[in-house]
Amino acid sequence: MAAIRLSFLPVLPAIAVLTACDHPPKPAAPSGPAPLRLELPAWALVDTSLRLDFPYDNPLTVEGAALGRMLFFEKALSADGSLSCASCHVQQFAFADSARFSSGLNGMRTARNSMPLMNLAWDHFFFWDARALSLELQAFEPVTAHREMASRWSAVSDRLVQDQRYPPLFTAAFGDSRIDSLRIAFALAQFERTMVSLHSRFDRHFYLKQTDALNAQERRGKDLFFTRAHCVDCHEPPLFKGHHVVNIGLDSVPADLGMGGRTGIPWHMSRFKTPTLRNIAVTAPYMHDGRFATLEEVIDFYADDVHTASPTLDEHMMPWRKGEVRLSKQDRADLVAFLRTLTDSAFLADKRFGPP
Repeated sequence: MAAIRLSFLPVLPAIAVLTACDHPPKPAAPSGPAPLRLELPAWALVDTSLRLDFPYDNPLTVEGAALGRMLFFEKALSADGSLSCASCHVQQFAFADSARFSSGLNGMRTARNSMPLMNLAWDHFFFWDARALSLELQAFEPVTAHREMASRWSAVSDRLVQDQRYPPLFTAAFGDSRIDSLRIAFALAQFERTMVSLHSRFDRHFYLKQTDALNAQERRGKDLFFTRAHCVDCHEPPLFKGHHVVNIGLDSVPADLGMGGRTGIPWHMSRFKTPTLRNIAVTAPYMHDGRFATLEEVIDFYADDVHTASPTLDEHMMPWRKGEVRLSKQDRADLVAFLRTLTDSAFLADKRFGPP
């Protein structure tokens, strides 16, 4: 009997293996929100300046971004239910506002021009005076600002709890139905990070090497932009913005002290965040106070009216202080023509960023 038992022992593991192969274990059902990857053009995937590093505590997810989209267009965020984020950030204007100062609650006006919203996943700070160091922190402010939505977070949360659409969406995005200011800000930040605009005629010309993407005047404007007009000193591709807070010499005696008005530090006076030039043709008016109505006026300022004696003039403006920037009438027209090639028409009409 012992011999019989020994002859069968080596066979048992093989039988177990065969049984396991015949009936493989079922994969575990996915749990939690699904990771979302931004859709970038092929050239951007290999551009080291466009590497992404999302906050560890607010990863980008399908459910979180979908909730953020709902909230972006949700008027319940305002005190009287009349305003949403989209009221001041309109898609056809690259999520800027065509008004010099946006209208807040009860007809109050914002103190500065609404900045466009795009490619925010690569920004390091937000607002004209750089007071928010993340999109999450930025999302907190407009809801309670008295010139904007003038609401209270407790009231906003209560309204969303009572709206039967929202508890399931918060559960899908965050694991349970709790609704509070932090989760609202996190969802808004996720949606705003999906607003990618990298499909302009310039991109087809520069990155895809399509020779017919720009005409002769636009190519002359591009050459000026990257050379003696010194635009690229502050507005570097591919994002066409700099991670700087600068004084470009707008005023000899500024009415708005910019970052300096917030910090009180002399060197910060008259310094503002450098905005993107992508979609610049549709984001008028221009500058932090919307003082320029057209791109032509902006170029004329840089050609003729920079206040080089400003004590906090940024080092990027040294070519102006040295008198090196001289632009003819033709140069100015060429620059404007080039700036218009930065428009991403698909982004301005992309239904993924419109009302849900």
